[in-house]
Amino acid sequence: MMLVLGLESSCDETAAAIVDDSRRILSHRLATQEEAHRPYGGVVPEIAARAHVEKLIPLVEGALADAKLSLADVDAIAATAGPGLIGGVMVGLVTGKALALATGKPLVAINHLEGHALSPRLADASLEFPYALLLVSGGHCQLLEVRGPGDYRRIATTIDDAVGEAFDKTAKLLGLGFPGGPAVEQAALKGDPFAVPLPRPLLGSPEPHFSFAGLKSAVLRARDAGIHRAEDIAASFTQAVIDCLLDRTARGLRRMEAPRALVVAGGVAANSAIRRALETLAGEQGLRFIAPPGWLCTDNAAMIAWAGIERHRLGWDDPLDFVARARWPLDPSAEKARGAGVKA
Repeated sequence: MMLVLGLESSCDETAAAIVDDSRRILSHRLATQEEAHRPYGGVVPEIAARAHVEKLIPLVEGALADAKLSLADVDAIAATAGPGLIGGVMVGLVTGKALALATGKPLVAINHLEGHALSPRLADASLEFPYALLLVSGGHCQLLEVRGPGDYRRIATTIDDAVGEAFDKTAKLLGLGFPGGPAVEQAALKGDPFAVPLPRPLLGSPEPHFSFAGLKSAVLRARDAGIHRAEDIAASFTQAVIDCLLDRTARGLRRMEAPRALVVAGGVAANSAIRRALETLAGEQGLRFIAPPGWLCTDNAAMIAWAGIERHRLGWDDPLDFVARARWPLDPSAEKARGAGVKA
């Protein structure tokens, strides 16, 4: 049995977990920073990094105690090495390096996006490669063909903002609170999804890329019009997002050879309305639909530990001088999307 300790600190969640290669999550400890960032309406990098420094080692100790293990019992240390807020990434990676050096255990430097990409295999043992992955996290919106650990073909990406950023901005514009995604989802439950006419950027475009910057601007105009309830704007925004995701994903699936399933992962995948819509799309396409449990979609250390298992059993360990990365694409060979900004 292989045991891996995973560390996550790429944004505003600090986490440690121990997972084995039979997909048992033996322990998971997480500390949220929501209260610290709420007054600012978003994540403040310096506050986040300081909190990671304070919380990570106690979380590691707690995860080991919960699993009734010591560091000597684990086979490898997996730590997020990017992409993300570089201060937080450095805290987690340096901690992983220190633990690896002190114990003589191998270090596995994990791409946070690969943690999301492989998390459905932690949740479902029957999921085999290749599969189509809609990766919708706070700063990323991509459609990928997942062919194996380290083997990704990007089919589509956002040409401007990610869908998670659009949710956060919408929540801030409507005064719904922080974190934005759950706040918009709750408000949308009380609204009419067809009450506010909002655009569907790139709908019907021959290329399968995504765009959400214009939708954010439309939300601002709808708010300033002063004739719509916040709940109706939230519901109409969510419906517009769903329509865009379905149209773009369906078009992207045509560019894949033979995916075994449609998988959704990342923080936005915790939105129940989006999950239901994608499940319907998968059925129409004759594909299985797989989404990890909601807590496994948001940032967590279990997915980092599992990605560490996938890579460690292939012999893909990393040196202790591995450098933290603020940006780290899963498919570095992908061509830049036409019309895309710097983030895409």
